[in-house]
Amino acid sequence: MDTSFDPSLLGARISHDPSVEGKRNVKHSQDVDTRPNHRQEHSDLPQLSNGQTRSPTIFVVFGAQGDLTKRKLIPALYNLALSHHLPQEFAILGVDVVPVNTEEFREKISRDIQELSSHPIDTTIKKWLLDRLHYLQGDFRDPHTYERLQAMLTQLNETYGTRENYLYYLATAPTFFSEIVQKLGAQGLVEHRKDYYRRVVIEKPFGHDLPSARSMNHAMQEVLDESQIYRIDHYLGKETVQNILVFRFANCIFEPIWNHRFIDHVQITVAESLGVEHRGAYYESAGALRDMVPNHLLQILSFVAMEPPNTFDPEAVRDEKAKVLRAIQLMHPTDVLQSTVAGQYEAGSIDGHSVLPYRSEVNVDPLSLKETFAAMTLHIESWRWKGVPFYLRTGKRMQRRSTEVVIQFKSAPLMLFSKTSVGQLTPNVLVIRIQPDEGISISFGAKIPGPKVNVGTVDMDFQYAEYFGDAPSTGYETLLHDVMAGDATLFQRSDIVEAGWSVVDPIVKVWESLGSHAIFPYVAGTWGPLEAHTLLAKDGRTWHDHN
Repeated sequence: MDTSFDPSLLGARISHDPSVEGKRNVKHSQDVDTRPNHRQEHSDLPQLSNGQTRSPTIFVVFGAQGDLTKRKLIPALYNLALSHHLPQEFAILGVDVVPVNTEEFREKISRDIQELSSHPIDTTIKKWLLDRLHYLQGDFRDPHTYERLQAMLTQLNETYGTRENYLYYLATAPTFFSEIVQKLGAQGLVEHRKDYYRRVVIEKPFGHDLPSARSMNHAMQEVLDESQIYRIDHYLGKETVQNILVFRFANCIFEPIWNHRFIDHVQITVAESLGVEHRGAYYESAGALRDMVPNHLLQILSFVAMEPPNTFDPEAVRDEKAKVLRAIQLMHPTDVLQSTVAGQYEAGSIDGHSVLPYRSEVNVDPLSLKETFAAMTLHIESWRWKGVPFYLRTGKRMQRRSTEVVIQFKSAPLMLFSKTSVGQLTPNVLVIRIQPDEGISISFGAKIPGPKVNVGTVDMDFQYAEYFGDAPSTGYETLLHDVMAGDATLFQRSDIVEAGWSVVDPIVKVWESLGSHAIFPYVAGTWGPLEAHTLLAKDGRTWHDHN
């Protein structure tokens, strides 16, 4: 999170910078000499009007032939180049076991950029990026791979003037994380000094329970300082998630009422209409709870519930997030039975198309007891949130794709309207839509025109695309930008990871001990099992209406 910007611009600082509009047809060099000691002069990317640049960087991707690199990382880097948020002294080095050379890799990436983009491609920018793209074939477990990596980094550093700043992105299976870091350390490739940086980005899952998360953190910290580790959660790259901080702390009309005195409850929903797709084997080991709650949902919750930090300094923000997660009331087994629901989708219909049940998906056990839906009620034991329930739910094959935060306020007293035709007052509701249509809406009561006093509910709605434009984005742009800037605000610290697993582990243990008795079926294309609605109904509440 780039705190040198005005906080009110936080939600649009990457994709919608007006200072770079109209500057995208600048010519760049046609050829790059990658031989050592033959450093070339490269045409500059236009600089931002406020003089901002990122540190010179070599972006090293382990798992360069994988789906994450293809669909997210390279398109995000292209978008950053397009908006002039990459440094001029920049190179990308892909590392993978697939035996191809640099030219073949460039051709593949060029096709991928063209295939996946929903916007017209700027061929000049694409060439600028491809000219800086290189490939190293090697086995992640082979020490010789890292010897060759060191030699190639030295060569690229000389060619592009990257000042020995190396960013390692582990776009691999989690089983490789610790081994890659250990071998980078053995080769002296992660030594961190004042005159250059070495940073490592890892994707979730950060372990599969609390002990494994602690073990992973320990293995990483044997080689790296915590400040070098960037645990990435792509949900935090979404503009609306980042804007929660600005919405709360830059607007005096909201922060004074952001507490138990005015808020009745909070709902956080991450729903997907897709099934497990090609991730059946992974889902059989993880399930919805492990896959989504300790990362995405609890991270969103921490932004919603945290206390105001003294500054937007990364550690100040992360300190407050950690405090919130540690304040969540941990569940005893009886609490799990009363306050959580696990579900698994059966055959159904989505958008008029029939879909298979979970147990018929590829690489899924036909007798699987793994949940594809999870819902729960959490309580935060703090002065701000005492008595306010936080309802969380996430699921596959639900009615539609939707990620949102719903803040429902308490109802106003009805006495004033006792001698009118108003029978009840509808509570004010604030909805922060994170995807797919990013925006914020507020509903409130207004008098219906006419001689009698009747109150109707009206909505005020803000949509990001309408106001800021629909710029190309994968959700990774801000996060990659921040890693290069050394800003860890949107990344998980080790204690935050462990606090999240502390919340989830007691639930997992009870569900696994109950076996089939813990899983409630739901028809694909619905909003989950009936029991998830009962979870709120027993408190006199309902899930927010998505229809």
